[in-house]
Amino acid sequence: MQRFSGIIAEVYLAPVREERVLLLRRYRTGYEDGNYGLVSGHVEEGETCREAMIREAEEEAGLEVEGRDLELVHVMHRRPEGKRRIAFFFRPAKWRNEPGNREPDKCDEMGWHSLDRLPPNTIAYIREALRQIAAGSRYSEC
Repeated sequence: MQRFSGIIAEVYLAPVREERVLLLRRYRTGYEDGNYGLVSGHVEEGETCREAMIREAEEEAGLEVEGRDLELVHVMHRRPEGKRRIAFFFRPAKWRNEPGNREPDKCDEMGWHSLDRLPPNTIAYIREALRQIAAGSRYSEC
């Protein structure tokens, strides 16, 4: 059997306020455009997952979070189209600044959505991850 290699690490921010989660609608990215997802991104060379999450939170939503305030709430092993990805979902205990769309060229809407009534066009694996998080599951595969 061949050794497992070439995995892509992704980070996702799932801030919750009053039973509502912050979602953004993708726009002109070439991937899941028109559908809702979380603040997210890839872990870059030399970064830890927490460092990548802190960077992405600031870049996409203007949220200032500290590593000690990020709780890892779920890990998802994804294999879309034969690619191998590990997705790390973080929930911030607190953050500074109100979220705002910092990437209008990639996101055309950002707002708080009820966890029990997500938009029908929420990306399927994001919907599943949020369901798993609500159920207290720390790991899933899709």
